[in-house]
Amino acid sequence: MCDTVISFAFDQLLPLARDHLLPLLKEVTNMIRGVPKEVADMKNELESIEDFINNTDRMTEAEEDNTRDGIKAKIRQLREASFQIQDVIDEYMICEGQQPHDPGCAALLPVTKDFFKTRILRLQIAYKIQDIKSLVSAMDDTGGKNHGFFQIKSSLTRGSSSSAATENTILNNLREAPFYIGEAQVVGFEAPRDELVNLLIDGRKELTVVSVVGMGGQGKTTLAKQVFDSKEVIGYFDCRVWITVSRHTVEGLLRDMLQNIYKQTEEDLPCRISEMDRRSLIDNVRNFLQNKRYIIFFDEVWNEQFWNDIGFSLIDSKKGSRVLITTRKIDVAMSCKRSSFFLEVHELKPLSHEKSLELFYKKAFFDLNDLNGPCPKNLMNVSSKIVEKCEGLPLAIVAIGGLLSTKERYSHQWERFSENLSSELDNNPSIHVITKILGFSFHDLPYNLKQCFLYFGIFPGNYEVNTMKLIKQWVAEGFVKEETGKTVEEIAEQYLTELIHRRLVLVSSFSSNSKARSCHVRGLIREMILDKIQDLSFCNFTQDNEDQSVLSLMTRRLTISTSSNTLLSRNVECSNIRSLHVFKNEELPDSFVASIPSKFKLLKVFDFEDVALHHYVPKNLGDLFHLRYLSFRNTKVRYLPGSIGKLHNLETLDLRQTMVRKLPKEINKLQKLRHLLAYDKSKGVGYGIQLNDGIGIGDIVSLQTLREVEADDGGVELITDLERLKQLKMLGLTNVKQEYTEAVCSSINEMQHLEKLYIAAINKDEVIDFSNFDVSLHKLQKLRLVGKLERFPYWIRELQNLVKLSLSYSMLTHDPLKSLTDLPNLLCLSILFRAYEGEHLHFQDEGFKSLKQLVFRRLYNLKSIKIGKGALSSLEKFKLVNIPQLMEVPSGVYNLPRLVCHIINMTDEFEQSIDRVRGQHQWIIEKVPCVGIVDRSWAPENV
Repeated sequence: MCDTVISFAFDQLLPLARDHLLPLLKEVTNMIRGVPKEVADMKNELESIEDFINNTDRMTEAEEDNTRDGIKAKIRQLREASFQIQDVIDEYMICEGQQPHDPGCAALLPVTKDFFKTRILRLQIAYKIQDIKSLVSAMDDTGGKNHGFFQIKSSLTRGSSSSAATENTILNNLREAPFYIGEAQVVGFEAPRDELVNLLIDGRKELTVVSVVGMGGQGKTTLAKQVFDSKEVIGYFDCRVWITVSRHTVEGLLRDMLQNIYKQTEEDLPCRISEMDRRSLIDNVRNFLQNKRYIIFFDEVWNEQFWNDIGFSLIDSKKGSRVLITTRKIDVAMSCKRSSFFLEVHELKPLSHEKSLELFYKKAFFDLNDLNGPCPKNLMNVSSKIVEKCEGLPLAIVAIGGLLSTKERYSHQWERFSENLSSELDNNPSIHVITKILGFSFHDLPYNLKQCFLYFGIFPGNYEVNTMKLIKQWVAEGFVKEETGKTVEEIAEQYLTELIHRRLVLVSSFSSNSKARSCHVRGLIREMILDKIQDLSFCNFTQDNEDQSVLSLMTRRLTISTSSNTLLSRNVECSNIRSLHVFKNEELPDSFVASIPSKFKLLKVFDFEDVALHHYVPKNLGDLFHLRYLSFRNTKVRYLPGSIGKLHNLETLDLRQTMVRKLPKEINKLQKLRHLLAYDKSKGVGYGIQLNDGIGIGDIVSLQTLREVEADDGGVELITDLERLKQLKMLGLTNVKQEYTEAVCSSINEMQHLEKLYIAAINKDEVIDFSNFDVSLHKLQKLRLVGKLERFPYWIRELQNLVKLSLSYSMLTHDPLKSLTDLPNLLCLSILFRAYEGEHLHFQDEGFKSLKQLVFRRLYNLKSIKIGKGALSSLEKFKLVNIPQLMEVPSGVYNLPRLVCHIINMTDEFEQSIDRVRGQHQWIIEKVPCVGIVDRSWAPENV
């Protein structure tokens, strides 16, 4: 009976399987097999979509509100599709990364399990691709049958057909404002006006370009109009022409020039000017300008190509002619050098707080009978707050002051306005012009620079971002496009320089080689970034107010500014997040930290710097396949799990100021690791990290940064292994013993890209002999040696690119200055902690011409410092710390007019000798602008 039932069931199911199940299996198999090609196609589509979105975003901003809203809605849909494509591509990469290898029969069961797991993942990806295609097809409003990613393009292009003309109209309307501003309304331009007038009417007879550089809304055109219309300029030049450049064609610009020139003379225009080609237009302009002293003002030049296009029309008759331009880009100002013109650049500074308040008062409290209307006492504090947010930007001050002049003068209303300024900028027509002006600077950026610029919005207000950290995160995010012959870090540094030159990013501090060490955005620029971030789903912020912390599926970056267990522990979909930043010093819940590898599976940037993270790191951290940047800096993390070896895409690992002492041996599997930072300055000199035996640090051949490694943990074997790291640019070695020095020299001689080197002996009495270094370390810029030297290393004087040198505990008995005097690029010199045991130091005549910072600390035998004639001519900072036998300040500082001198923990006799009233050597420092003396009774030893 049982056999009969089974036979019947088999007869019934076999046709069902043949007719339905087998075709379904075939379809599924084809879908799985087709995934690699589908993903490759989508990668190509994604790049085109992003380019199209970027171009359309710029056009959209120039549209009228009703048109703009419709286009923005469509672009948002297309952006959502692009995000989904990114998700699918990244999920596919994880899937392929889990593909099983052939380990033999012993592991056949796990391999089979992994095989089916990856096939299931592929199938899920195949279905997601179908969903994305359906989504994009639904956006197509053209009625076509061939639905694709770019069917939407035609409708958007039709909607934006007039955008360029509209944008130019807006720009021109905004630029007309300076023509109607009276001198009584202008504040803070007195000194720049006089300087520019002098540049225009005095000096050389050759044709000279005078460039006024500043960010949008800073008053470039207002200042230029004052200068252009001044009595001095009108009386000096035979011909004055003002041209608003905007984004005209070259021919259009030349026609404008010709028309303006002839309009001044009231002569008839040449025939058929509208039909002239470029060559004819240039000839006509040159013919008219021949033998004239002319000034031509080009307002708002955006493109470096401008000089190549217009330069040939500007003739030099050696009569003192001038070209005046305004631009937001320093590169545009400098580009005219390629046209063989003389150049003068005037960089417009923001108004001081005092001048900003003066301008604000004129606008906000304007009275027909009193142009300088008084500010009511109840509004003084809030007025100061509002002005501070304007960051010295005249356009913002004038617009906001004008708006508030129409408001009732109640402090609570003005306070509310100040708190809601971001919303007001977006919605209030009276001050929306500020957003427009700043927006043009944003939309002029290439796509990659837009991403980098928006990244500043991730950080809290007034946060000064370390540039090296910023650059590494940009690289990890994929914002940086590779270029032949340059590292991605070098390209990212160029991006930052470009943003600084465009006046969108401000430098907070400089490093010793005059590069930006930290930077920031503030005020209205930051408000604009936050507005763009929300509009573009660039980042989301979790806050203590749960209602404001809703994550959308489009959110790509998450900033946590709360320690609320409710918020951080709730079950929120975070799989789309690529970047996780925490800015909260309070301890995070362990449950949240533990969930990160499973919740944030597509994470690329994991930044927990300064977070109160107590010891705990998830054991499955290695599941974050895409992770490229990982920082536990300044946390109490003690160890890293072995699973870190699975982070095959990791580029930066930052363990500075942590409690991690040893790295797991799996670290050598990170073949893409470029920056390994692991030292603790807070614990004193020579505190680095230990590498476990067999770690094979030399296997990580992509390393560019390795700081700092304790050499005594692996000895000569470890140091020898370092010579395989031929891409290293920065190396730090601590706990170096005398017997290691030959191996150290041999390994470092192989590092031809080395730019920064720090070597510290195991203790201050350990002799380290570095006489065998190869002088081919021609790229070395920073050198710090800590330990006893038997003789001064001769090769240091051959380092032509050396910018910073620091010697500690060297115990040299011969004056080292003679060997360093001719280093052309040396900017900072520090001789510290018994680095020199002699009694006299001598800066020879005309030596150290580039040096800007000089520090002598704890040189116990030093009795005199002699500064020769013309030496140290660029010195700006001179610090003397705890030198007990030095009785007088060197007389040579008398001739250093820019010097700031710090006297710290010096003897009472020394301090009394330079007393401004009774000191016998006070004459030496009377011309020094700033001398600071810190009393030895409380100054710390390491000041």
